[in-house]
This record gives sequence, structure tokens and C-alpha cells, in this order.
Amino acid sequence: MSLKKITAEDFYKKLKKEKVLLLDVRAEEKYNEYHIEDSNVDSLNINKMEIFKLEDAPSKELTLPKNREIVVTCTTGNSATKCASILSNLDYDVVVLEGGITAWKEYEGK
Repeated sequence: MSLKKITAEDFYKKLKKEKVLLLDVRAEEKYNEYHIEDSNVDSLNINKMEIFKLEDAPSKELTLPKNREIVVTCTTGNSATKCASILSNLDYDVVVLEGGITAWKEYEGK
């Protein structure tokens, strides 16, 4: 099963139309330093290590809704892809922000 992905540009367009649940899997200090903020973003920060642990203990519950699409991001998209894959296997509706925060900053700066 391949993961759904969204480009920074499409993510930006999506934000203009609807509320988006964004899961940032970077370390808390990086998240606190910079994260995507918008009135349409419900931003969550769960460290990727917490999500990696779910592979071994899938019974551990996360405070994530299963009835909403979750956009997963990290610095470049690599950790987000791994996290999204784990969450997808647990029946979460996930999409990876392609290129992560790096791509978002580049796009936002245009």
C-alpha cells in the first residue's frame, strides 16, 4: 500500500479551504522553534520515537482521531513517511507532507 502524499503547494491550498490536522513528528524543541501555523491548522507534536514504538506495541493508544485525515510532517519528510506508514497500518488516515517543513518554508517564502 503506498502512502498518500501532499505537496507544500497543495497543502497551502487545502488550508485555505478546510481545517487540517497536522502531526509534526520532530523533537519538541524543533517544533517549538518553528512549526506550521494557520487558523486552519490543528497542530500536534508527537515525537517520532513515540510512533516508532507503536510498531512493537500497537495497543498503545495515541490521542489521534481515526475519523480525520492527518497530515504528517517532519524536517524533510523521511521520518514522517516512516511514521505515516506505521499509523496507516493502524488504520489512521494519513498523508505525508512531501519535503516536510523544509519544503513548506521554501514554498511559503515564494
